Amino acid sequence: MRPSGIFGREDFAKDSAHACDVLVIGSGAGGGVMAAELAEAGLDVIVLEEGGYHDTSEFTTDASAMIRKLYRDGGASMAMGDPPVIFSEGRTVGGSTVINGGMSWRTPEKILDRWRKEDGVEQISPADLEPHFARVERFISARGQDPESLGRDNELLREGAEAKGWKVVPNLRNQVHCAGTNNCAFGCPTAAKRSVLVTYVPRALAFGARVLSDVRVSRLTRRGKRITGAIGHVVRENGTRGAKVAVTARLTVVAAGAIQTPALLVSSGIRSPSGRIGQNLSLHPNVKLQAIFDENVEGWKGVHQAYQVREFQNEGLVFAAVNLPPSLLAMTAPAWGEDLARLMRDYHRIVNAGLLYEDTVTGRVRVAPGGRPFSFYQITDHDTEQLVRGMMLLAELLFAAGAKRIVSPFDGAPDLHSVDDARALAKQKVPRRALELFTVHMMGTCAMGNDPTRHVCDSFGKLHDADGLYVTDASLFPSPIGVNPMETIMALATRNAARILDSNAARRAQA
Repeated sequence: MRPSGIFGREDFAKDSAHACDVLVIGSGAGGGVMAAELAEAGLDVIVLEEGGYHDTSEFTTDASAMIRKLYRDGGASMAMGDPPVIFSEGRTVGGSTVINGGMSWRTPEKILDRWRKEDGVEQISPADLEPHFARVERFISARGQDPESLGRDNELLREGAEAKGWKVVPNLRNQVHCAGTNNCAFGCPTAAKRSVLVTYVPRALAFGARVLSDVRVSRLTRRGKRITGAIGHVVRENGTRGAKVAVTARLTVVAAGAIQTPALLVSSGIRSPSGRIGQNLSLHPNVKLQAIFDENVEGWKGVHQAYQVREFQNEGLVFAAVNLPPSLLAMTAPAWGEDLARLMRDYHRIVNAGLLYEDTVTGRVRVAPGGRPFSFYQITDHDTEQLVRGMMLLAELLFAAGAKRIVSPFDGAPDLHSVDDARALAKQKVPRRALELFTVHMMGTCAMGNDPTRHVCDSFGKLHDADGLYVTDASLFPSPIGVNPMETIMALATRNAARILDSNAARRAQA
């Protein structure tokens, strides 16, 4: 049963019109937080969410069913390039916080310093953000794991790092007594993960916000340079267009993610003096490998990413272990026929590990007629070399932990049976197209900064040269941040909501 204040497709049998103080488009780490902060301050808030509302009781271990229910395009969208980069977006009330691993890391100080110096972002120092980070962390219960929830796959990652003498840190996650079901990516079945679905959305509803789910926004409405709301349509269960939904608002906040947000702005005829809406796309490209051990690992037991190896963070490399359910492993592993059958027979002895890379190149989002976004991203030779080096280092770690065989992550390369094999592979010229890249960290396509000729939004998410329009998602990042972006998005949304409230109070005082 849906909570009071959340509406779905069955509530919109015919066209409808709504009015509010603030319209928020998207209900994830940016939109959900913004909605709750503004609603608590007494503003009338409507949230439009393209995905449906799904209660915790609906989340199961049926990965394929959950992907269809909670992800856009079955979790397999693509940034075109050589090689392409597969990326996943959440499409549900609570956004990608419902399907992410829950890593809750503050923005590295060097990134904040870069944004201040190179992009002129105001009030962005660690001291400026401290109260906003602290507020977010209280609401989402950011903390370490209970020891009982640590799985053997992650313990092996830690043991390998310690054997090498490398820095390894326990993950901070938004959770309360996680049961270690390792189902984070398909909806937490216990509500231990404190996603926006179970924190900020209920808070927004408690203060009178309304969430209209199953509504896809097709364009923003405007009068001159002032944005006046949005028009969308109900998404029927079969994906076809249903009734029209129109919302008028004094202020509109777009929080649809770094792919969908620029697409909506461009489709609505919004232009930036910088000409950079949709440009500056960063991805944190990931690569993964499978390490087979002699012992039973049973990676499905325990938490999703208990540790991160940060020995090479200054080089942009972070390592982690993430279990994949059998169906996804079989679909994505670089093996076929008998090789794949052999790999799956060893499923209980596999550690799936991967690395996140702070990329140095950017791509862009373009918009086709009808508003559908297409992403383009071409990895460079330098970043390819860094990814290959990262894979060699990760393989060394896993061999130090006791791995007997590692499935090579590069197309056409042989399996690895020793550290020497890994080092020999790294010395070869691995072509870019041999990499299989994926990501869930899309950033930067409406970058914030003080220069309207270089940036799309100002320091607090307000679009340059537009009135009544804000962005509050990872689109705002002027550059990649090298760590999981959820808490950065939430802290910026909290900060930017305070700015909106201060401006609103000033206008009322002047009136």
